[in-house]
Amino acid sequence: MSQKLLLLGLALLLAACSLNKKAQKILADTPVVDTHIDFPWHLVEYNKWFKPGYTSFALKNPEGDFDFERAKKGGLYGAFMSIYIPAVYQKQPGRSKQIADSLIDVVNAIAKDFPDKFALAPRADDVMTNFKKGIVSLPMGMENGSPIEQISDVAYFHRRGIRYITLTHSRDNRISDSSYDTLHTHGGLSEYGRSVVREMNRVGIMVDVSHLSDDAIWDVLETAKKPLIATHSACRHFTPGMERNLSDTLIRAIARTGGVVQVPFSHYFLSTRAREVFQNAEKAMKDKGLKEDSPEGRAFVRAELAKANITVRDVADHIDRIKNLVGIDYVGLGGDFDGVGLALPPDLSDVSMYPNLIAELLRRGYSAGDIRKICYQNVLRVWRGNE
Repeated sequence: MSQKLLLLGLALLLAACSLNKKAQKILADTPVVDTHIDFPWHLVEYNKWFKPGYTSFALKNPEGDFDFERAKKGGLYGAFMSIYIPAVYQKQPGRSKQIADSLIDVVNAIAKDFPDKFALAPRADDVMTNFKKGIVSLPMGMENGSPIEQISDVAYFHRRGIRYITLTHSRDNRISDSSYDTLHTHGGLSEYGRSVVREMNRVGIMVDVSHLSDDAIWDVLETAKKPLIATHSACRHFTPGMERNLSDTLIRAIARTGGVVQVPFSHYFLSTRAREVFQNAEKAMKDKGLKEDSPEGRAFVRAELAKANITVRDVADHIDRIKNLVGIDYVGLGGDFDGVGLALPPDLSDVSMYPNLIAELLRRGYSAGDIRKICYQNVLRVWRGNE
């Protein structure tokens, strides 16, 4: 019996190695485009922002989830930098716009300091052009529309390189209600918000419905004339009652616009159990007197999470769900790296690990063509459809 188990184990190991090799082969001519990476705000949180040489953290940054070294290893060549505006600044006139401009300056500085490694990507086709040169593209998306203080700001931020706007974040703003807020200030989109959506369509900025309340998403669906994107939203099917994730009905409606749902990797979104697992691990870490940003705290939480067996399989379940609901053309990747702390599966905890997910999709019978759609073709189609 033990010999049979040993042989079975060896067979499984060989199969896994074969799938990983196949994943790497696909990535040789397939750029991963991830629509949500919070690296700019990570620099702020960790007090690295605008210190001498701060742009070098884009080359190597072990405290975070993203850097050039790991991006290359993982096949990430389209890394949407999130220009994140915390909701706390919404009521301070001019402050949100100031923060957005500063974070955009950070991304520009990285591309300027390391032109052989990073480049901006004003157009969807730039991602493939840069990929062929071995350069990681840094397109930008704004998370929270609070810097849009007047309609002319939409065109202003388009000129500055913003290619999607998440209309709101954790609180209702002038534009839209948030899935996390209980006020329901506008009952969906405000009239100003509808004008913002129309102007985004006009100038060529994708409308991102992640973080929006259901009513707000329906209002966007009614207002927008171009394909929509959910840059980092998963399936509510696995998290019943969690409005932050998308219902099956909303996934179908987004697909009908020709849009795409970009699946995040965090425990917060993967399942009710995954969320509880992370919360328990975080509590245990604090009970031991460890800090999340310490090496000891990170090691402890990751060890606790590893015991729970939340893995790339859970992420692949969401991809399966969307594929089965609406088809392979309407799903992509929006990992939320550097935006969710340690709440990531151990085998998908930084940008070097996309091959693990691709290997899992191969194991489930996805073709190389399917994987190319998920990795970049679907989202670039939506981006082009908004240009």
